[in-house]
Amino acid sequence: MATGLCYDRRMTSHRIIEGEHPEDPKRISVIYEKIVNCGLVNDPEFSGTSNPENPGLMVRIEAREATEREIGLIHSRDQFEFARELEDHDDEQLIMMTNEADSVYFNQHTFMCSKLSCGGAIETCLRVAQGHVKNAIAVVRPPGHHATPDCSMGFCIFNNVCVSAKTLQERMPDIKKILILDWDIHHGNGTQDAFYNDPSVLYISLHRFERGTFYPNDPRGDSTFCGSGQGTGFNVNIPWTEGGKLDGDYIYAFQKLVMPIALEYNPDFVIVSAGFDAAAGDELGECYITPAGFAHMTYMLMSLAKGKMAVCLEGGYNLSSISDSALAVIKVLMGQAPEKILDPVASPAAANVVQQCIDIQMRYWRWASERGNGLSLDVRAWQEKILWEKYKMSSAPVMHPSGLVFDNALLMSYKATELVEIAVLEFNNIFLAAIRPVVSN
Repeated sequence: MATGLCYDRRMTSHRIIEGEHPEDPKRISVIYEKIVNCGLVNDPEFSGTSNPENPGLMVRIEAREATEREIGLIHSRDQFEFARELEDHDDEQLIMMTNEADSVYFNQHTFMCSKLSCGGAIETCLRVAQGHVKNAIAVVRPPGHHATPDCSMGFCIFNNVCVSAKTLQERMPDIKKILILDWDIHHGNGTQDAFYNDPSVLYISLHRFERGTFYPNDPRGDSTFCGSGQGTGFNVNIPWTEGGKLDGDYIYAFQKLVMPIALEYNPDFVIVSAGFDAAAGDELGECYITPAGFAHMTYMLMSLAKGKMAVCLEGGYNLSSISDSALAVIKVLMGQAPEKILDPVASPAAANVVQQCIDIQMRYWRWASERGNGLSLDVRAWQEKILWEKYKMSSAPVMHPSGLVFDNALLMSYKATELVEIAVLEFNNIFLAAIRPVVSN
């Protein structure tokens, strides 16, 4: 199967009325133009030539406007009505509302573009989930991960990824667990808010935090905020203490923290909140991630969920960086190996942040717990072998109160009934994704 692409030039109609703004309509058009110029899509409007016999290597996914009901899976009625009423305001009112808002602008086309952006993300995810394409990218705007259920902020109107995740779970019964990986340089506070109590969505975010002084200036972007209620343990923040991050820092975080947790969670679908504002040259992010860095992260994530993955554009404000980075991600989605990384070693500051996160995640994940005990996965496999031979103990799943099943959460035997009940009770109380082995005499 081919890789899918969702793009609709109508989304460029959302633009600031006065002055300039980093969230420029050209953000999506330069990505699309790059894709066309590389021969991945046949579009005479951009290439200047038409070749009907060569439609391109990517499958086009048509964007549509998300419905009120779909948006209502995440956003309040008041939030939807606020966006709808933008169409009725004149320029003077919209300028005043822009000046009063939290880093977001409005015009008469904002509502339509926001529904297209959200609907495009939904259709992208559905096409992958339904098997029409093997994976896909949604080149959409305005972005979404800052939009909370009740508020537009941070260049975002509706939370495209959150609405898509909920729609997937509603329409595709086989998709019960979704991983949302957010590599945008800003913390996706809206995504965290939407799923903070929900174990059916694992949210992992790598972002500049700097003790809450980096946008969105929310202290809940710290690593200690791990979810609540049934969602405890299913929110993972990796908060960088400063800018200047390199490829090696992100790859280290993926290898040591992101991928082990993701593999243990074993999602049915992966959605990437793909902000490219950590890319080299982006003045807002002030980091130095190369196209190869984003490509390697994509490559690792493709090992999950049988490759069912949708990449949805979030931030990224350097037009050259965003187009080069998006193209590198697309090439990996299509099956090309990522380019070589030139700086694969993590900085001491980044390694320290990752270790602090591991220390916190020890409470929720079997992998991290074993790591804290100095046990490798090879040692754990040896333990399971010995316990089977000596006590006839084997791995067993545990059902979370939400109905989700986590494989290999326990080691148990018919002789360990009481101890297993204790372990299950502990699991239900603090919602661990895994339990330490139980040994019976």
